[in-house]
Amino acid sequence: MDPQQQQQQVAAILGPDAAPFESLVSQLMSSSNEQRSHAESLFNLCRDLHPDALAHKLASLLHSSPAFDLRAMSALLLRKLLTYRVGSFASDADLSYLWPRLSPSSQASLKSLLLSALHLETDRSVSKKLSDAISVLASSLLPDSAWPELLPFLFHAVSAPDSPRLHESALLIFSQLAFYLADDTSFVGHHLSALHSILLASLSHPSSSDVRIAALSTSVNLIMALESASDRDRLADLLSAMMRTLTESLNSSQEATAQEALELLIELAGVEPRFIRHQLADVVGAMLQIAEADGLEEGTRHLAIEFLVTLAEARERAPGMMRKLPQFVGRLFAVLMRMLLDIEDDPAWHTAEIIDENAGETSNYGMAQECLDRISVAMGGNTIVPIASELLPAYLAAPEWQRHHAALITLAQIAEGCSKVMTKNLEQVVNMALNSFQHPHPRVRWAAINAVGQLSTDLGPDLQVQYHQRVLPALASAMDDFQNPRAKFSILVQAHAGSAVLNFCENCTPDILPPYLDGIVGKLLVLLQNGKQMVQEGALTALASVADLSQENFQKYYDAVMTYLKVILVNATDKSNRMLRAKSMECISLVMEMLMTLQGSQMETDDPTTIYMLQAWARFCKCLGQDFLPYMSVVMPPLFQSAQLKPDVTITSVDSDDDIEDSDDESIETITLGDKRIGIRTSVLEEKATACNMLCCYADELKDGFYPWIDQVAPILVPLLKFYFHEEVRRAAVSAMPDLLRSAKLAIEKGVAQGRDKSYVKKLSDYIIPALLEALQKEPETEICASMLDSLNECMQLAGAHLIEGHVKMMVDQIKHVMTASVARKKEMAERAKEEDFDDEEGEMLKEETEEEEEVFDRVGDCLSTLIKYYKASFLPFFDELSIYMTPMLGKDKTAGERRIAICIFDDVAEHCQGTALKYYETYLPFLLEACNDEDADVRQAAVYGVGVCAEFGGSVFGPLVGEALSKLNNVVRHPDALQSDNIMAYDNAVSALGKICQFHRDSIDAAQVLPAWLSCLPVRGDLIEAKIVHDQLCSMLEKSDRELLGPNNQHLPKIITVLAEVLCAGNDLATEQTVIRMINLLRQLQQTIPPSVLASTWSTLQPQQQLALQSMLSS
Repeated sequence: MDPQQQQQQVAAILGPDAAPFESLVSQLMSSSNEQRSHAESLFNLCRDLHPDALAHKLASLLHSSPAFDLRAMSALLLRKLLTYRVGSFASDADLSYLWPRLSPSSQASLKSLLLSALHLETDRSVSKKLSDAISVLASSLLPDSAWPELLPFLFHAVSAPDSPRLHESALLIFSQLAFYLADDTSFVGHHLSALHSILLASLSHPSSSDVRIAALSTSVNLIMALESASDRDRLADLLSAMMRTLTESLNSSQEATAQEALELLIELAGVEPRFIRHQLADVVGAMLQIAEADGLEEGTRHLAIEFLVTLAEARERAPGMMRKLPQFVGRLFAVLMRMLLDIEDDPAWHTAEIIDENAGETSNYGMAQECLDRISVAMGGNTIVPIASELLPAYLAAPEWQRHHAALITLAQIAEGCSKVMTKNLEQVVNMALNSFQHPHPRVRWAAINAVGQLSTDLGPDLQVQYHQRVLPALASAMDDFQNPRAKFSILVQAHAGSAVLNFCENCTPDILPPYLDGIVGKLLVLLQNGKQMVQEGALTALASVADLSQENFQKYYDAVMTYLKVILVNATDKSNRMLRAKSMECISLVMEMLMTLQGSQMETDDPTTIYMLQAWARFCKCLGQDFLPYMSVVMPPLFQSAQLKPDVTITSVDSDDDIEDSDDESIETITLGDKRIGIRTSVLEEKATACNMLCCYADELKDGFYPWIDQVAPILVPLLKFYFHEEVRRAAVSAMPDLLRSAKLAIEKGVAQGRDKSYVKKLSDYIIPALLEALQKEPETEICASMLDSLNECMQLAGAHLIEGHVKMMVDQIKHVMTASVARKKEMAERAKEEDFDDEEGEMLKEETEEEEEVFDRVGDCLSTLIKYYKASFLPFFDELSIYMTPMLGKDKTAGERRIAICIFDDVAEHCQGTALKYYETYLPFLLEACNDEDADVRQAAVYGVGVCAEFGGSVFGPLVGEALSKLNNVVRHPDALQSDNIMAYDNAVSALGKICQFHRDSIDAAQVLPAWLSCLPVRGDLIEAKIVHDQLCSMLEKSDRELLGPNNQHLPKIITVLAEVLCAGNDLATEQTVIRMINLLRQLQQTIPPSVLASTWSTLQPQQQLALQSMLSS
């Protein structure tokens, strides 16, 4: 169609005759793609060229059309046009967002028409769509008070006694605007009380469940939106009415309405669980009654259970709250175990040619299985294990196979959350599983094997160490399932036994397996000949894990295993055997010719062979090292392809008919964000993560040999530092950064970089370091933050002189950001610890989070240490910036880890900046001296080391503090437990500091007392770095014939000779090579100057092996 015709059509559509516009809207709903596409083009032309006219037409149609479908479509179109899309390209946003392009008169008219149309609308579905359109417009106007007529209209509408439909619509708008209204202090101050009264009445509306649900939605959103606890408390009495909305729906058999109510209450439980606290027992009791009511629909019961589990999981907001409720966990646990009984003995489970372990499982069963896992993680072992211990024996003793099966599934599901407590009761736990291996029903045997596999993962390595002699023979026996005379044979049991061997091996040390290898490998080889694909797959999985763990002990089985593997690999060529072929590849990863042949073949994008092959090549690289380089040209191209896979993401609206979750593809996981449902194909992400890990592995293993691939790998991995779809991808990218720099630097140093010089290392570091810093600022996971800091530290060390001041400034800025974010998280953790329901279980979880935070601070300290060592005094302006973050870390209210890190950073400043750091002594030295006697040994070590550094470089600034320093150091070395393993490092550093005071501040001490005391602490054996320093000091003093050291009449010589003997007999551990030579020369001199009787007496105190060693050294 030419432009002139289009203009004519647009003029007709927007003209006085309503029919052409109504026809256009009808065509937008057409099932014909061609007709709908043509209508969309015309509609967009109207939008782009005549926004005022289009808005007027839509509003008029909405206001007066007798056809409800046209009114509904008009409401949808207006909502779309009035929605501001954050992140759209400017040109698109300018056109698709209609409001700012309307004239003031059109804007005023549209606002008026929307409210009038809502008042007149009789159809509920149209009213809801119209409410959505009003809400999206209001959300952009309310912050600027640009729709003053709206709130009076809404308050009037919710008071309309004869129009439940208008009442509901107004509440739905309030619900959608709750988060905007809660931010308006004027609204909260002047209107919250009025809205509260309206909600209280609406929740008890006498005739309309729709009004009650809309009021519940508004109540929930408002409670979640209000930031102030005191404001939320003003709404506290709504909770009883909110719960009545649920119970009245159930009492009147309106389960669809009840389910809507439950979904809203679940949202409240997840976001603001503390609102429920004051009526917790009543609310939880009501939900338990619903969960226990067999007469209700499954969906209703499941939602009640979801509410309870969500409430238990909301520990960050209400730690420990649910553990305070008597009988809550016991009742819920009993419900979930009863739901596990809802399983059918489906014939498909027994005859399946492919693994279908879920055959016969119902939605009740699946819900129970998931929630047992979640509730055990949320509540912890101290709460769950006593309840499980009470229920499981009765289930295991029951004659029905379903009960026995339910007990074993429960055991497996709670293992992760209860691992610490279950590890203390391993005997009882292992017996429950192993005693079921001979049960006559195959599904029970399968569940027992499944439990052993899960327990091996969650309770390892304790289970493997203590019970290998029972578990491994039992698994081997399970592979002979067809030989069980009193039981129905099951190939699934056989296959699963192989998988359990894999689980067992993952937490097993190599020394455990050898006694069992003959039996296990023999059974697995029999299974490889079974002919059933799932049994072969299970056997291959087990063989791969056993071979990987056994290493050289597996060599004697190589020929037998390879014979079967080659047969499988040749025959398993069709699509149904892809996984079998893949697992064969995992086992056959040492056969290079086969790998190279397969590498050249064409595979489908989702072929699991790809991942196994990537892993196989990496194993081979680890074995061969540099000899693997000839194969890199074969390995890398498909690796690049996998590493560059794009995430397969599908986005639909929550209310879309295209429900991702209905897909049969188990590799798709869905999450809901706002009004969007996002589906992600996890198999693609897993292949990408594997490829990235392999790239990291090659760079690490091959060092400079990886150099030819850096230019291709760096542009792939650097952007993946911010790949937020998959943590493992980011981890691999982070780990690879220093490996790439190291490879480049080594290649340059060895002259194998094809004409490139050091500027290449600078170029690469200029690319990697800023990218790491930028990713660090946005990284959401604390653990990955620590890894990024670790990689940054390595990269800075490798960059060395190529590190520019701009990088340093960026690094310091990011350290400030990291420390600020960590302090905020710690503050939030401290608030959780003050909650009235906080208990020991929450304390354990908080301890783990605290350890993660301290790991971040440790890595910060490492980065600063590197910068200080490299830049020395030039770094001090940056240190000044950081001081406001560092000094508070020295306080007694901080953790030992924080104090230690702050002290270590000052130690580095004092050591590497020397005289220019003296200005900081006044601030930091008092903290150091106090920390010398800290309860934490690591803090003491850092503090006494710092005292030694200050003694060495502090000169007259340190002088006045020598007396106090000696007193503090003496407390450390004279402590009764000073030489225990936890304290030895602090002891050694204190001895070193004493020596430095003797060396640099002799005039300020009573040397005749201090030097013998120092000598009595020698030799230093724990801290090998300080040992070398201290023993070098000793040599220097002896070479000067130090009178105070030797003592009157050389009375300390026997001790000195003993120390020298012990140091020399330790080889180069306690002294440098140069110091050893000096010590031998000193001993030779002493031989000539000391009276023979004194020398003989001293010599006799030495151990015989020391005497022999010294004689050998002195005579050589």
